[in-house]
Amino acid sequence: MTTAATTTLPNLTPGTWAIDPTHSTVGFVVRHLVVSKVRGTFNDFTGAITVAEDGTPSVQAEIQVASIDTNNEQRDGHIKSADFFDVEQFPTATFVSTAVRPAGSNFVVEGDFTLHGVTKPVELALEFLGVNPGMGNGPVAGFEATTTINRKDFGISIEMPLEGGGAVVGDKITLNLEIEAGLQA
Repeated sequence: MTTAATTTLPNLTPGTWAIDPTHSTVGFVVRHLVVSKVRGTFNDFTGAITVAEDGTPSVQAEIQVASIDTNNEQRDGHIKSADFFDVEQFPTATFVSTAVRPAGSNFVVEGDFTLHGVTKPVELALEFLGVNPGMGNGPVAGFEATTTINRKDFGISIEMPLEGGGAVVGDKITLNLEIEAGLQA
């Protein structure tokens, strides 16, 4: 895990903070039929925020792409197919941070995102929500992050044009992360 982070997150104790999938969400939003949006989640993911002794954070995460859930089995099946994610060939998406920098009262996490076998740099706008003593299992930290990617940049280039213009599925996908992580003993 490479990091060139130049900042620290306040009150985040050095160590490994494991993402708690029970209290976290990896979601997305994409345009559908030009006029509406489809929202969904990935339900199987892992990751950690590692804070060095000097307070420098780094992040790594892995998403099982087949865990996609848009509340529609037929659509989910199509998205898992070779037309879109091709989960048989590309079962995981990964993120590895390369830097964390301040952005006003928030932060930007720069990193390499791999999806569909293609790795591209992305920037996540990060809000650090703070640390809580937890409920008997040690401290927990909260984060919200968002980024927008273009699916075509990752080789997901299916074209489904509409007769009157536009496409069934938009190119831009907004990823929304709501993360709770616990400090590991």
